[in-house]
Parts: sequence; C-alpha cells; structure tokens
Amino acid sequence: MNHQTSKVLVEAWNEKEGPIVFTTVDSSGIPNSIYATCTEITQDGHIVIADNYFSKTKENIVKGSSASVLFITKSGQSFQVKGEISYETSGENFQFMKSWNPTQHPGNAATVISVKSVYSGGKQLL
Repeated sequence: MNHQTSKVLVEAWNEKEGPIVFTTVDSSGIPNSIYATCTEITQDGHIVIADNYFSKTKENIVKGSSASVLFITKSGQSFQVKGEISYETSGENFQFMKSWNPTQHPGNAATVISVKSVYSGGKQLL
C-alpha cells in the first residue's frame, strides 16, 4: 500500500463510527460476516481485529480465507477494505492487540489484515 493511501485509510479509520463488518469465506465460497468492535489500525495501515469469540470466522481464516472489512465514518463516508489475513497468537501484532483489547475479553489472537484494496463508496483508492 502506498503512503498516501495508507494515510487516507488511517485517517478514515480514526473517524469510524460503530462496529465494523468483517467478512470471510469458507472453502466453498460461502461468506460469513460478523460485527467486530475490538479493532484497531496500525500506523502502516494493517487492520487488527481481536479474536475474542470467533468460531466460523476462525475456521475460515485457518483455511486461507481472504477478508473484507466495511466501516462508516462519523461523516457518513463508507469504506471497504479487502486483503489477506494472518492469525497471530504471539509477536508484535498480538501484543498490540493485547494493549487495547478490553481485559474482560480473552484476546485469543490478533487477526491482521494486509490491505490489498480500498474503496470509498464506488471509488477505488487502492
């Protein structure tokens, strides 16, 4: 992701309102969408979602699913982010997730999305 797109995504993320919609697909191509509230973005534009209670979502990730994240900003601008997923139970991203994930949730893993494309409405930004 180029620096300009990363900056736009991070700025939009910092203005997001409410939960995100996180979608994965199973090995048959059937989508599974969940609302996720325990989320954050790294400075370089990787989206991190805490696995607190994943079931089907975790199964899809482990089997190699790609991801889509949908969110809206306080001003009503919509963003869709697509990318590849890594499931991390240790390391820098895991520690990052543990630093902001509420302690009443288990924080089983950091689900990290490496962004491949970004859309705002119908306009492709990356």
